[in-house]
Amino acid sequence: MFFTYLRRELRRRRKAALVVASGLALGIALVIVVTSVSAGMGRAQDKVLQSLYGLGTDMTVTKAAAPAGSSSERPRFRFDAQDDDSGGEQSSDRVMVQGFQTLAASTVGKVDAQSGVADAVGGLSLQVVKVSGAFTRGRLEQGESGGEQGRGRGGALPSPQGRVEGGGADFDVNNYSVYGTDVTKPALGPLTSSKITSGRSFTTAETNAKVAVADSAYAKEKKLKTGSTVTIKGSKFKVVGIATADSGDAAANLYIPLKQAQTLAGAKDKVTTVYVKATDSQRITGVKSEIQKNIPGTTVTTSADLAGTVSGSLSTASSLAARVGTWLSITVLVAAFLVAGLLTSSAVSRRVREFGTLKALGWKSSRVTRQVVGEAVVNGLVGGALGIALGLAGAYAVTAVSPTLQAQLGGGGAGGGGFGGFRGGPGREAAGRTLDVALTAPVALTTIALAVGLAVAGGLIAGAFGGWRASRLRPADALRRVE
Repeated sequence: MFFTYLRRELRRRRKAALVVASGLALGIALVIVVTSVSAGMGRAQDKVLQSLYGLGTDMTVTKAAAPAGSSSERPRFRFDAQDDDSGGEQSSDRVMVQGFQTLAASTVGKVDAQSGVADAVGGLSLQVVKVSGAFTRGRLEQGESGGEQGRGRGGALPSPQGRVEGGGADFDVNNYSVYGTDVTKPALGPLTSSKITSGRSFTTAETNAKVAVADSAYAKEKKLKTGSTVTIKGSKFKVVGIATADSGDAAANLYIPLKQAQTLAGAKDKVTTVYVKATDSQRITGVKSEIQKNIPGTTVTTSADLAGTVSGSLSTASSLAARVGTWLSITVLVAAFLVAGLLTSSAVSRRVREFGTLKALGWKSSRVTRQVVGEAVVNGLVGGALGIALGLAGAYAVTAVSPTLQAQLGGGGAGGGGFGGFRGGPGREAAGRTLDVALTAPVALTTIALAVGLAVAGGLIAGAFGGWRASRLRPADALRRVE
C-alpha cells in the first residue's frame, strides 16, 4: 500500500516533484564540481612538488642555513699572461658544491635509522662554471714628438706619448648543473621525476663509473645523444641515457654517480641533500620532528613546507576553490534544503483534505508522516541522480578544457642558492621557477557517495518539514474543506 500510494502521488504531482528535485540537483552538482576541482588543484600541486623532490620522496634533509653575514666561498679563476701577439685560448673550470654547504655522508645512515623512515638516500648537487677565451696583446702607437727634441732637464727622457690600440680579452662563460645520485637506490631522488626517453638509466653496479644521464632540454641545446661524450673538469663521461622531466624543469642538466661527483668537487664522503621516504604519509610530521631533534644542524623540508612557497594562478585558484567554492556550495545546499522543505510543507498544506480523510479512515499520524517523508526521499534521490549527472558533466568540461595554471616557486628554503643560480635544484634551490600546469577535475567514488548522502539528507530534511505539518492535521480540518 505504501509504495502504491507513493507511486500514484509522485505521478500526480510531477511538476512539484521536479521543482524540488531540481533545487537539490543544483546544490549537489555544485558540490561535485567544487570537490573535483579542489582534488584537481591538489594533484596539480603534487605534480609541482614532485618536480622538485622526485617520486616517492616525502621530505629532504639539508644543512642548516649559515648565520647571516657569514663569509661564503666564491670561485676564483686565474689565467696566465701571453707573450705572443696573437695570444692563446685558455680555459678554467670550477666544480662547486651547490650552496657551498654539505653534510657528512654518514648523515644518510643516521636519518635512515630514525623511527618512521622507510628509506633514505644522499645526493650531491654541483654547479660547474667554465670560463674559456683568449687575451689579445695591444699595440702602442707613438706620437709625432720624440727623440732628442723631447729630452728634458737633467738629460732624462720623457715618457713616450701615444695611445694603445687593439688588444683586449674575449671570454665565454658556460654554466651548468650536475647532480651526483646514488645509483644503488634508483627509487629515490630527483632523477625519479624524469622519464628515460632514450638509452637507459644507471645500473646499480655503476657506483664509480664515468657515465652520465643528460636532461633532454640540455641535450638538445648541446646536441648530445646516447653515446656522446661530455667533459667535466677534464674527465670524460659517456652519455648512456636522455631523461625528460615529467613536469617543469629538470633537477639538473647532467646526472652522474655520486662517487664521481664527490671526486670532481673534492667533497669526499659529503652530500648536500638527503632524500627521505616515510613509512606512512600520516607520520611525516612526526618523522620531521624526530630528525630535527636527533640530528642537530640540519633543516628538514616536507612537501607541506614547499606548498607554502607555491604562488601564482594555481595558488589563487586553489584558494578560491577551498574557500569561496566551499562556502558557495554550503550556501546553495542550505538554500536548496530549505526550499525543498518549504515546498514540501506547502504541498502538505494543499493536501489537508486528503490527509484529513485518511486519518478519518484510520491512518495514524506516524503513517501519514512516513508517507510524506517517503515522497520527499524519492524526490531527493531523483535530485541526487540529476545532480550527479550535472556534476559529472561539469567536471568533464573542466577536464576537457584543461585550463592552464601557473605555479611560481620562490623562497626555496634553507641554505639559499649557489653561485649563478640553479635550474630546479632539489628542494631548496627552487627559487624563481615558474611551471605551467593543466587543471583537471577528477571525480572520486567518495565524491559520488557524498552526493548520494546529500540527496538522502535533502529528502529527509524536506520530509521532516512536510511530516511535521502533516502530523498536526486533524480529521476535522478535512471536513472544513468539504464544499
